Amino acid sequence: MGWTARARRDATPQHDLDAWVTAARAGDTDAFGWIWQALSPRVNGYLKARGVTAADDVTSDVFLAAFSSIGTFTGDAAAFRSWLFTIAHHKAVDVLRRKVDVDEYTPEADPRSSASAEDDAMDEIVDVEVRAMLAALTPEQREVLLLRTIGDLSVEQVAEATGRTVGAVKQLHHRAVAAARRAAEDRAAAVRVAADRGTPDRPPARRGAPDRAGQGRPPDARVRTAFEHP
Repeated sequence: MGWTARARRDATPQHDLDAWVTAARAGDTDAFGWIWQALSPRVNGYLKARGVTAADDVTSDVFLAAFSSIGTFTGDAAAFRSWLFTIAHHKAVDVLRRKVDVDEYTPEADPRSSASAEDDAMDEIVDVEVRAMLAALTPEQREVLLLRTIGDLSVEQVAEATGRTVGAVKQLHHRAVAAARRAAEDRAAAVRVAADRGTPDRPPARRGAPDRAGQGRPPDARVRTAFEHP
């Protein structure tokens, strides 16, 4: 099951979120607690995939900001989700900018590109193949793709959250999927070469036989399952 498919399986029913948002706007703190339980894993996953190392603390900051302003919010559950991830997006940008400003810059130390910081965080939320695909994206492409998949936002909502035009978001999403597809194809080719060569503890694979780890599936199918959004 792909990443997006797993997210949809665990998604909160829309009618429940609608009811909780309505109640929270009226001052029901228990309802906001249910919102926290439903959406905090997604916000936390988004922050981790962006490379925010203190993602748990920043997730709390996001929901504290939302709780403080819930009385001024207007809209349904979809609008609330967009609003919440807009807050998360700005928090992530602020954290990453401060990190780069404080530290002497080197490519290895930049949390937006550092494999040690980002890969360790993403270990908790995505599998090896999806991490490899994300690593092939630019920060802007990754940002859009994560808001589309983990945040489950529409193109228009992503544009509003990031301050981009709808056309720019569509272009970034298209390029992100294309780059992810190429990364999946490269990985699948490397796996096939390794399987053909064999290892001391694993004989060469029979030509055309699917890999035991599931690599026999077409890479573009894996990308569609993991990334593409209807």
